[in-house]
Amino acid sequence: MKNAVIGHNRVALVTGGSSGIGLAVARLLAQAGSHVWLVARQPERLADALAEVNAARHSEAQLCGAIRADVSDPAQAFAAVEQVVNEVGVPHLLVNSAGVTRPGYFPELSLEVFREMMDINYFGILHMVKAVLPRMLRRGSGHIVNISSVAGFLSVFGYSAYSASKYAVVGFTDALRAELRLQGIQVSIVYPLDVDTPQLAAEVPLRPPETQALCEGLPVLSPEYVAAVILRGVRRGQYVIVPNLVGKTLYWLIHPLNNIAFPVMDWIVRRSRKQAA
Repeated sequence: MKNAVIGHNRVALVTGGSSGIGLAVARLLAQAGSHVWLVARQPERLADALAEVNAARHSEAQLCGAIRADVSDPAQAFAAVEQVVNEVGVPHLLVNSAGVTRPGYFPELSLEVFREMMDINYFGILHMVKAVLPRMLRRGSGHIVNISSVAGFLSVFGYSAYSASKYAVVGFTDALRAELRLQGIQVSIVYPLDVDTPQLAAEVPLRPPETQALCEGLPVLSPEYVAAVILRGVRRGQYVIVPNLVGKTLYWLIHPLNNIAFPVMDWIVRRSRKQAA
């Protein structure tokens, strides 16, 4: 096993853990024996989610908990991490699943919508990584999973606000991967298609007809399937995790140069460090 961040005596922190992909990931982590902590904004959903996670535990010795916090607020994000560290220890695995979407024609989307997408989808991830990473670095191990979207590398009609935020997640995560790979910290980026979540149910009625036409015929993935693919990728130490063959095909059609660019950039960084030393 390339990455031992899942299982007995391992701590996992999952944002957006009250529903959808985050909750599905949390349940699987609990089944695998990890201590699992959820972060989300809605207390009622959070309480129900924690009950599901506790029911899925491999052992009653596992310490699972839930924290009501808005990760778009750095103070709340840092406080949530501090609470987890105090209760059960430094997370071995951070899964950033909190996210929102608001499709629509660009002229009709308010500036507040664009700010909300960036605040939650991008800055929410940034805040959590900022809070957790120094502790992971001191320990010399850990794994960070940032969930983007196929819309994070293939922007489409009607997603000007959402895609911009998910592209930001990709750029940030690519840079993290390059910086942290030499310091014992694994990083993964996830590119799911549409997933059958409460978020999708709220989103579909807001899609412009053109956007809905582009989405017709594409598979809608279950949260359980996506969660299983994510944790399999984590165990394998994969950087890019793309659930479903359609998503993988789109990714590799659009990103053929990454196979060349990443190794070349990594070699330059290694050479530069050797020269500096």
